[in-house]
Amino acid sequence: MHTVDRFLPDGNVNVVIDLTDYPKFIYDNHSLMEIQSCRNVWFSGIRNNYITIPSGRDSEMFIINFHKGKAYPFVEMPLNELTDYVVDGELVMTSEILHMREVLLSLVFVKQKFLFAENYLLKMFGHKLVVNPFVDYAVNHIIQMPNQISIERLSEKIGFSQKHFIKIFKENVGMTPKSFLKIIRFQKAIQEIEQNRTANWGSVAFESGYYDQAHFINDFRNFSGLTPTEFLKSNSEFTNYVAIE
Repeated sequence: MHTVDRFLPDGNVNVVIDLTDYPKFIYDNHSLMEIQSCRNVWFSGIRNNYITIPSGRDSEMFIINFHKGKAYPFVEMPLNELTDYVVDGELVMTSEILHMREVLLSLVFVKQKFLFAENYLLKMFGHKLVVNPFVDYAVNHIIQMPNQISIERLSEKIGFSQKHFIKIFKENVGMTPKSFLKIIRFQKAIQEIEQNRTANWGSVAFESGYYDQAHFINDFRNFSGLTPTEFLKSNSEFTNYVAIE
């Protein structure tokens, strides 16, 4: 049974609430040495690269997975300041998030936990939940049409200069539109591989929005540390988690 997973970038921002009392660790991607410990609640910003974490088989965690591009109203800073960082949840979402954890610990049933968390977050942040319509439009178009989208045409469609469009996108999503598009194409490739279990990489590249197989393989290796063939052979139990050891 493996103990370490490689968690691949998925374009999401997460809050992880640990319902156990012992620390969890993030490991160096190469040496697998511990480089950071996390306790109670932590905020994981959008990522450009994979991170290496415990497999979590002996853990109980409640994970808040924000819809892509919609985490900004819940935090007190531009999301690009948190990109590729895992930080104390209290620093990002106030001490109320620790109270939320205490209540979750007292609840027995999973359905209770979800209902409480949803209501509590709405109570905490409901007055702030205003999504930038321009960013929301861009995010949805990138997700829906990763094989057709042009960032230049998208900024023209919205009516912003590319410089201003990139600025507000980074603040609200955590990275540039081009970087986000790359991750969405990478995720589309993972979906194609897992659904079809195919090694026809030219077809996977085309369906995922890549213009050629070489760019697809290069991006795939950058995001996962694996070639598509190695990923296919890994037989991952959960999407975006690859067993390491």
